[in-house]
Amino acid sequence: MIMKHSVCLLEAVNLALASEMRRDDSIVLLGEDIGVNGGVFRATASLREEFGLKRVMDTPLAETMIAGLTVGMSTQGLKPVAEIQFMGFIFPALEHIICHAARMRNRTRSRLSCPMVIRAPFGGGIHAPEHHSESTETLLAHIPGLKVVIPSSPARAYGLLLAAMRDPDPVIFLEPKRIYRSVQQEIEDNGVELPIGKCFTLREGSDITLLSWGAMITETLEAAAALKEQGIHCEVIDVASISPLDTETILTSVRKTGRLVIIHEAPRNLGLGAEIAATVAEKALLELQAPIARVTGYDTVMPYFRLENHYLPNTQDIIDAVTQTLEFS
Repeated sequence: MIMKHSVCLLEAVNLALASEMRRDDSIVLLGEDIGVNGGVFRATASLREEFGLKRVMDTPLAETMIAGLTVGMSTQGLKPVAEIQFMGFIFPALEHIICHAARMRNRTRSRLSCPMVIRAPFGGGIHAPEHHSESTETLLAHIPGLKVVIPSSPARAYGLLLAAMRDPDPVIFLEPKRIYRSVQQEIEDNGVELPIGKCFTLREGSDITLLSWGAMITETLEAAAALKEQGIHCEVIDVASISPLDTETILTSVRKTGRLVIIHEAPRNLGLGAEIAATVAEKALLELQAPIARVTGYDTVMPYFRLENHYLPNTQDIIDAVTQTLEFS
């Protein structure tokens, strides 16, 4: 019997991991404190008790080693899911992720691939130091051979993580920790995955397209709801998969509304919003009725918690950007 669960995003991650581990014996988990303690956020709580030490492995505090082990396991018949405790700790692991995992299929002419997942909590909003609050997703999306997925709700976390674990190539699964526990959603533990490489239209609208991903979807939906009270109908799109990017869904929406606001908490300079804006300008420029607007974080290191809320875009910032875009003539 398929069970329904009322879960937050963090619990949906745990549910997906357990579900797929029961289905596929080749899946193993590794990372710092994921076994005995269930991870720093408890995303892997209770999994060691069910699946044992050989499938849920605590590692030393060594991200380079974690990534290297993950690549090696994935080329030899296992499907490892590694946790990098915070995204800001991923830099020592990049040599293995970029130089080996992302290139393995090309390097071996598809004789080998890396069916592996790297999970990492990312983003600000929890009053943590800067290495615990970074949003450097564009760095990873730039690398050919990597898929980069960012859920924004429990249902999408469950379905996209299942898809990531079943993918024959490496997937970076970034979890917006600011909304880990903020929203409860009823989902079925039915083993049904969601497609990687597809946007999700969360709200239909005709006046303007709002585009975002991760935790900023919360403020984007709040802004759309407030604007509707003013008679402005926003179409809200959750990018969800930043690589590969579903440009067709984005272009279809922009051609309908004629206006676009892109929202992300990562720094503005060379952010994913710039790439999306360039693509829209190349392919739908004559259908735009106003310049593309971006609402982003600043080109600075994420500040400590007293200034954190000044760094992160908020609902009013999005409303202001929409108002200015609609006023353009």
